[in-house]
Amino acid sequence: MNAIAAVSLDWGIGQGNGLLFHISEDMRRFRALTTGGTVLMGRRTLDSMPNGRPLPQRRNIVLTRQPDFHREGVEVVHSIQEALALAGEDAWVIGGGEIYAALLPYCRRCYITRVYAQPACDTFFPDLDRLPQWRLFRSEPVCGGEEPAYQFVEYIQPCPAGSGGI
Repeated sequence: MNAIAAVSLDWGIGQGNGLLFHISEDMRRFRALTTGGTVLMGRRTLDSMPNGRPLPQRRNIVLTRQPDFHREGVEVVHSIQEALALAGEDAWVIGGGEIYAALLPYCRRCYITRVYAQPACDTFFPDLDRLPQWRLFRSEPVCGGEEPAYQFVEYIQPCPAGSGGI
């Protein structure tokens, strides 16, 4: 399983159930990596999508505590165990903050767009630099023109939970 997010300098990802950043190259990268695959998200992340609709050309799984939740085009699960069983190893965790925190132990890679800005936020991605099981694997040069400066970085966790120590 992988996670993907754009984070501020303090690992912020959102404010008021919206994204902090709308960087076109980050959006292209997100689309390229996740299209054709499975995305796993929380209900509020789904609600934040345009018209609350699932992402096209992807299998959309929503993890929610609401027992009667349903929406066209999504598969609904109510526990981490259900999510893991349904999503499979190649799924992409796409938010929000609680979902990232709950599923991060099961991820092998995190594709992070580090944005060199620190706007107000109320939702955070776990700080991978402070988690000893995660290490920076790859980083690209810092970019930015009219948008804030940003950098694509990749973290790996060699032995995620449920991997059998592989």
